[in-house]
This record gives sequence, C-alpha cells and structure tokens, in this order.
Amino acid sequence: MPMKSDPRRNRRVAVAGATGLIGSQIVQALCNDPGVASVHALARRAPGFTHPKLHMLAVDFSVPITLPPLDEMYLALGTTIKVAGSQAAMRAIDVDANLALARAARAAGATRLGLISAMGANAASPVFYNRIKGELEQALAGLGFEALVIARPSLLRGDRAALGQHTRSGEIWGERLNDLLRPLIPRQWQAIAAADVAAALAQTVPTASGRVLLTSGAMQGAAQRSAGTDSPA
Repeated sequence: MPMKSDPRRNRRVAVAGATGLIGSQIVQALCNDPGVASVHALARRAPGFTHPKLHMLAVDFSVPITLPPLDEMYLALGTTIKVAGSQAAMRAIDVDANLALARAARAAGATRLGLISAMGANAASPVFYNRIKGELEQALAGLGFEALVIARPSLLRGDRAALGQHTRSGEIWGERLNDLLRPLIPRQWQAIAAADVAAALAQTVPTASGRVLLTSGAMQGAAQRSAGTDSPA
C-alpha cells in the first residue's frame, strides 16, 4: 500500500504584512520550518533579513494582486487610525486589503489561512477596532478555506521601533502596567510577545481543520515550546 504524502511537507506559503511586528516573526518561523519549501513575503519594503526560501513580493495593497501557487496564506496586515488618518482609511487596510489578499490566495490554490485578529473581535461591537476585526473574521469564514486559524492576541510585546514602525503609546503604557500587575492579571489578559503569537499560528495552520480560534492565554509561551523548551506556568 503506497504511503500517503505528508501535507506538512513542501508547503508554499505567503505572509501579508511581512515586515510588521508579528508578520516578520511569522516569516522567520516559516523560513525555519523544514516542511516549508518557499515563503513569499508580501510588503511594501523588503524584510530585514535574507533566507534561501524567502521571496519578496513588493505590493501595493490598494490594487488587485495575483499570487503565485500557494498552500497557505498568513494575514498579518493592519494599521491604526493614527497612521491611517481616518476610520475609512483604516478599514480599507484592516478589512478590504486583507479580504482581497485572502481571495487572491484562494485563487492561487491556498486551502489554509492564518489570521492575526484581536482579543475582543466582534462584528457587533460598538468599538470600531473590535468591530472591523470581527467583520473580517466573518468575511474570511465564507471564502471556503479548509482551515481558518484565527489568533486573538492581547496587548502585544515587541520592538516596533527596530522595525521602523510608529510606537504605540497604548502598548507602551499597557506593557508597563502589565509588568507591575502581572501576578494579579489572568493569563488570558497578560501582554503577549509577538514571537509567541507568530509561533502559535505557524504551528497550528499546517494541520488545522475548520475554524480554529487561538486565544491569547493559549498562545503564551508558544515560541519557547516550538524551540523545545516549555515556558513556566
């Protein structure tokens, strides 16, 4: 009886928002994955490192795009109202651009999709940020992917300045408060390293089935676990 091929091998993947706080970590995780054959980094500028598997695709997220043949797509594209300038401009990136890229990935053959969303994502939320994240989740669920893995992180930890990004005052103050009160804060609400979110998504997407939700608490320590050392409880 012939052996079945391992679906985790020779995967062709793409990452949108590949130079962002989480996207850059996803790119590195996938480049280091022996089951990945090629990584297409979708961004306006090149990632800050090179790798034999890595292929840069400079894109304008406001126009239609055709992607190379893919097995998996990772969406880590997002902005803030401060950077975008308005709610409409933010929606154009966080919802419209991500949805267009997911459709392009589906047309390119991708059957698995990973999404960086947010804790509190809810299409019915009165909070604009949470509402558009929820709207995107709902829209992606209707595209027919065999697996849709949604990561909903809490407050993010990471060095945005090193990536040439605008620092976010809310994250800075939230991180300081988190450090002060961490023993009292439930694991689900604690600040989480971008590397943990990236590792959790990269580990889950290849074998997931249906819609899978990764909570912030469950993702804590994922980077250490992927390296073979469990994080402390």
